[in-house]
Amino acid sequence: MLTSKLSHLPPFRDRLRRGEPLARYTAARLGGPADALLAVRSADELAEAVRLLWEAEIPFHILGGGSNVLVSDRGVRGVVLLNRARKARFAERGVWAEAGANLGALARQAAIKGLGGLEWAGGIPGTLGGAVSGNAGAHGGDIAAILERAEILHRERGRLHLSAADLGFGYRTSALKRGELPGIVLSASLRLHPRPPEEIQARMETYLEHRRRTQPPGASMGSMFKNPPGDYAGRLIEAAGLKGTRIGGAEISPVHANFFINRGGATAQDVYRLIQLARETVARQFGITLELEIELLGEF
Repeated sequence: MLTSKLSHLPPFRDRLRRGEPLARYTAARLGGPADALLAVRSADELAEAVRLLWEAEIPFHILGGGSNVLVSDRGVRGVVLLNRARKARFAERGVWAEAGANLGALARQAAIKGLGGLEWAGGIPGTLGGAVSGNAGAHGGDIAAILERAEILHRERGRLHLSAADLGFGYRTSALKRGELPGIVLSASLRLHPRPPEEIQARMETYLEHRRRTQPPGASMGSMFKNPPGDYAGRLIEAAGLKGTRIGGAEISPVHANFFINRGGATAQDVYRLIQLARETVARQFGITLELEIELLGEF
């Protein structure tokens, strides 16, 4: 059925990779094959591919930097769009970039150009599109505070330019992530502020040093759970006695309990079992249900 439906993608048919393993495209190095994988190289290509997939009623997922996502060992049905749309333009007071641009790289380039406001993002490995959808943030800053406009491909209304208010941002969420706005991010403009480059870089280095000191190296998805109001997911998991717990090749990091690490040979199911263990133990001991910050892709 999918093979016949893929005939509806004539501009991209020769570039589709069937049964492509997704582990190589994810930060945790986990995940089975996609039915089909298509790398798109511009916002226009992304928009065209998504429009055709919607018309053909083919399920799809967009994969950017591969962080903040756990891909099932069984793989992903439908088409995975690998977002390689990375064009960026800096102006006097901001930056415009396509959704596949790396957020950390944008922050570092902004610092060199004397544009402040993105210092908190220097160590974040994800893409701008994922950051907008999930309202990425750190060290008291987030996308909602600096987003000027996002170009969205809406399923019914086509291309729209929306403000932060239009996107309904919340803590690590948006109307896009919640499914209230049926669309995808094509590009975004961020509002930045001219400052001395050395001042911006010094602040960014302070944040990066804190990240190196408190967050573990290795193959992980980033923060596993959102922080509950007035508390920290990592503190709760550690207080539950789970720091350093292993299942198969996956481990709750001994450095920071909200990071789950692939120590080598882990499966996505190993990580998922750790997720269940952490949620159940924290709920039983503290009466708090931890909410995932990452996205689960495929069947678990």
